[in-house]
Amino acid sequence: MAWRVGIAEYRVGCRPEIFKAAGLGSCLAVSLYDGELGLGGLAHTLLPGRRQEGPLVGSAKYVVDAICLMRQALLDDGAQASRLVAKLAGGANMFEVEFLSQVDGIGARSAHSARAALIEQGIPLVAEDIGGNRGRTVEFDLATGQLIVYCARDRSTLRL
Repeated sequence: MAWRVGIAEYRVGCRPEIFKAAGLGSCLAVSLYDGELGLGGLAHTLLPGRRQEGPLVGSAKYVVDAICLMRQALLDDGAQASRLVAKLAGGANMFEVEFLSQVDGIGARSAHSARAALIEQGIPLVAEDIGGNRGRTVEFDLATGQLIVYCARDRSTLRL
């Protein structure tokens, strides 16, 4: 059974659970995984970051908050920080307009924020499927650590 992860939510668990985030446009899916224990988390983030520094808001609305919250939840469940790895998917530019480049769009900024936060947390980014102009749905299989990306436009499947 796949557990749904909605917009601005994250979920953590252990094998053999599967987490699913549907309808990723400019939103970014972030997965964290400790392969030795089969512990992992998936966030469906909406925005790159908050305008002001301050305490975590408790949701995965913002990429940086989601990474920090999931990392801490996984450590609380027994994961080792040194074994965590990350994968990213989404961050599309859903509206093809001349003045909105891939560099300036929300999806691209979210991906940049995620990469920076992962570096800051010492979590290696081992795979990503970012950008473009197609929606995605992802499934994160905690039995294998695989992030399966389903692309809406061309009906392709990518296994990260």
